[in-house]
Amino acid sequence: MMLQALYNLARDENLVPDPDFEMKPVAWIVRVGPGGKLLGIEDTRYIPESDSPKRKPKPVAKFFRVPRESGRTSGARAFFLFDKAEYVFGADPTGEREAGQLQERRQLFLDKAKACLAATADEGVAAVVDMLEKSATGQQPLALPETCAANDLFAFVYQPDVDMLVTDRPKVKEYWRGQRRDEACAEAPTAVCLVSGKPCVPVDKHPPLKNVPGGTSSGVALVSFNSSAFESYGWNRNDNAPISREAAEACATALNRLLHPAPPDPNNPGQTLPRRNLRLTADTVVCYWSRDQGAKDFLDSLDGLFEGNPDQVKRLYLSLWTGQAPAQQDLSPFYALTLSGAQGRAIVRGWFESTVGDVARNMARHFVDLDMVRITPKPKKGNLPPVLPLNALLESIAPLGKRDEIPAALAHGLIGAAFRGGPYPLGLLQRAVERARAEIGQNEWADLLRRDARAALIKAVLNRRRSVSSGPYQEVRRDMDPNNRNEGYLLGRLLAVIERIQQEALADVNASVVDRYFSGASACPKAVFVRLLKNSMHHARKARDDKKRAGFVLWLSRIKDEIADRFDPKENGFPAHLSLDEQGLFVLGYHQMRRWLWMNKDERAQWQNQYLDAPAVYLTRAEEETN
Repeated sequence: MMLQALYNLARDENLVPDPDFEMKPVAWIVRVGPGGKLLGIEDTRYIPESDSPKRKPKPVAKFFRVPRESGRTSGARAFFLFDKAEYVFGADPTGEREAGQLQERRQLFLDKAKACLAATADEGVAAVVDMLEKSATGQQPLALPETCAANDLFAFVYQPDVDMLVTDRPKVKEYWRGQRRDEACAEAPTAVCLVSGKPCVPVDKHPPLKNVPGGTSSGVALVSFNSSAFESYGWNRNDNAPISREAAEACATALNRLLHPAPPDPNNPGQTLPRRNLRLTADTVVCYWSRDQGAKDFLDSLDGLFEGNPDQVKRLYLSLWTGQAPAQQDLSPFYALTLSGAQGRAIVRGWFESTVGDVARNMARHFVDLDMVRITPKPKKGNLPPVLPLNALLESIAPLGKRDEIPAALAHGLIGAAFRGGPYPLGLLQRAVERARAEIGQNEWADLLRRDARAALIKAVLNRRRSVSSGPYQEVRRDMDPNNRNEGYLLGRLLAVIERIQQEALADVNASVVDRYFSGASACPKAVFVRLLKNSMHHARKARDDKKRAGFVLWLSRIKDEIADRFDPKENGFPAHLSLDEQGLFVLGYHQMRRWLWMNKDERAQWQNQYLDAPAVYLTRAEEETN
């Protein structure tokens, strides 16, 4: 089904208007005049627009239509009238190739051009052949551009044609089509294509996929059998999955279109198609698409939805952030493919099929599950995004937000749960709790954003686990819930109150009670909280010496006592250990209580209107305790 969906995408978007040619980035155009005169080498690269003013994008090459060639193996093989410098000119910009290898590759390229000239007598090809022979013998000096890279592609323009590549000249195009046709007809069909259902000769090598994170610059294969361990029933290599050349090229073209950050439009040169991928980790990407053009608005909004960018989200889909899916059920098909690159091949981490309507409904639920009160202050410029960006969620489970250490399996599980509406991976909870302990003392703006993201992930994982298995804890709400009686949640709240009392007594200290005891308190509370409560009494007494703060500290002490009194000494008081779920609730209790304690007057009034059934101490304004 996956390859068939890619095959259909190639047909629906007309990505292969001419099966014998394809769009490729050509960095350098070699202009050749009559008689093989070299007129110059032009750079086609340009600086694309960037969404981030801090990140300067790298130059990218302009796309041109060139003859479709299969990927190269470890052996030498030249392309037809376009290629890298080591084949076109026998020169290696890196200086690593041996002279004998370069000479062999230059000759392979020249032989292909001469074969075309012999068959077509085309004056453009004749000029290219003359120029190549003169440069090879030194009659016409040639120097590679200083900024030329080893994998940059060169192509030719015959000067009278102005801007048309030599490979687009009528006789050359017909010659290449004949070469491809003869190659396809060389063998009789031996199998039925698994994609198109037509008789075929199975393609020996699938076209390479570019832009697969973690893959090689030359591309990786989606379907390959390079070891006997992958073969069955005596079939060799790709006979294990017979696919015709036409289907393999269509599938590869479609997937390369999905993987590209700015895919070129083969039907409108110079134009690009909408982006259809999200980068999850350093080696993982998810591609998404639909066969129905009516789903274009949703697909165009998907990137902005995950990144929390209102400017990129259409009005209809702004409601998804508040949990309101579109009223009408859209039955357009929706596909998502998650890929990683490793060991020269593409690894399929996940394949998902559904409808746009179902995915929109699941996305709305996803944002509700992640909705969490934030402790991150407003940035100096702009506002916080209305939802936590996907990047922030993923970076929150990596050490200090390092993207190259984000677990690919968890990233795939997160995006899969968003699309499917199913449980989030339990590993997200474990990683979030671990990182919360390790980074609790970090208080820079980026650290606070990761705290918000970790709390959101923990809330989402726990609430979905509870809905599936009816877990022994209450549903976690967005704000601090004074009626949540889970022991882990209560203990997290208690620690936040103790921390605030210490701050009132000692102001800033090198290591607060949270810095020193958060990890132990969240795992083995009984061994920690007895000492913390005793010390908090001394801190409260010291803080009350300042009459301006006395009422506020008294109010904090009453809240502390209200929470502590919920642990009955007859039941052994504080628990000796907390389970993983309870440790997650501990993090949430601390996070929400800490934010609650720093609410302003308007925020507290709004909260009290939502929790009119809260214990009286929470409905009493702190200012009233002073009077």
